[in-house]
Amino acid sequence: MLKKLKFYLIGFVPGLIIVFFILNQKGTSCSYFPTDRVIAETLTKDFSYSEQFKKALEVNKISEKELKDNIIPNGTINFDKSNAQKKPCPEYILNYPKNNPTYEIHYSKCKDKAEFLDLKKIK
Repeated sequence: MLKKLKFYLIGFVPGLIIVFFILNQKGTSCSYFPTDRVIAETLTKDFSYSEQFKKALEVNKISEKELKDNIIPNGTINFDKSNAQKKPCPEYILNYPKNNPTYEIHYSKCKDKAEFLDLKKIK
């Protein structure tokens, strides 16, 4: 029995280390929570902005880079206010930051693009 365990560990441990380094190098994530999935999928889309959203970005002094790199990845989807079943483009409400949200972003996520419709300052 001890001999079988040794053979198992001789293969398992190096395999685990190799898989860890390969997945870590590619920057993959393994979160399957609904909010994380929607945000990750949104970040892969081309972004378009409504005129109202562009004006709100200017007023709140938020750059597109900050929106993509900070606000969206660190936000949370409010599924109670969102219309995730809408066809063909589900609509979502993203709150940023996760705790004590300051901003509320309304956007739709289509097959090829994410269209940002409105940005409201909550507080």
